[in-house]
Amino acid sequence: MELRQLEHFVAVAEERHFTRAAERLAVSQSGLSASVRALEHELRTPLFSRTTRTVRLTEAGAALLVEAERTLAGARAARDAVDAVRGLLRGTLTLGVEQCVAGVSTARLLAAFHREHPHMEIRLRQEGTSSLLEGVAGGRLDLAFAATVSPPEWRGELVPLAREPMVVLCAPGHRLAQEDARVAWGELRGESFIDFHPDWGPRRAADEAFAVAGVRRTVALEVNDVHSLLELVHEGLGIAVVPHHFSRKPEARGLVAVELDGAHRPAYESVVVLPPAQAMTPGAKALMTLVREAPLR
Repeated sequence: MELRQLEHFVAVAEERHFTRAAERLAVSQSGLSASVRALEHELRTPLFSRTTRTVRLTEAGAALLVEAERTLAGARAARDAVDAVRGLLRGTLTLGVEQCVAGVSTARLLAAFHREHPHMEIRLRQEGTSSLLEGVAGGRLDLAFAATVSPPEWRGELVPLAREPMVVLCAPGHRLAQEDARVAWGELRGESFIDFHPDWGPRRAADEAFAVAGVRRTVALEVNDVHSLLELVHEGLGIAVVPHHFSRKPEARGLVAVELDGAHRPAYESVVVLPPAQAMTPGAKALMTLVREAPLR
């Protein structure tokens, strides 16, 4: 079993398509297929269930994926460690990020990292918090910028970035749209809500807040990006409970942000998710040096 074969296998597993995986790896599709077949022959079991339209992992393939990602991450870490001793920072930095994470400018951070370490390849994945935690745990990601992570979910290090209140965002004509007012949890009963997919950080924070307050709600419109959420609120199709910084976005101009009243005032927290210290890659360590610099926060 060769690292190259594992790289080919992981690419197909992530893309769920041989042609796209071949394009991503810059190899021929026939060569990629032959590499995967050779791996299946060596392991004496199919790794993918193939049809004319889809490629899915078999049970054996799913088991191999976990170990393949860990093996490839270890190989990358070994190469990076040797380069670091030689005074070079090469290889690949793979990080994940929640959308609209607070406390750091991802674009400026990566631009600064690229200027300081031009030989490092940067790979960015935008995913929900649960997927980010799995990615760092499995070695698929070197680190991640996530939201609202509780200690029981993660045994590694969590570096705080920002903490801010959650607010009710509504259109100007809504009954709750009163400047400098506060809304009690009970007043939200019966409202139609707009929110994100359950894996996104703001949705996780909102769900937890409603559960603590003992208020049931219905998420009528579920989206996967901030701009769609704000547009739907603008049209009066529902209200949203979101991190306060959403209300300062240009697309939110004209909307009303109302504070939540009561003993429980939910907060939205942004953190850096790091693996155990011994598993930190040189690239991740270099990025964290920049994260701690105030101009990029």
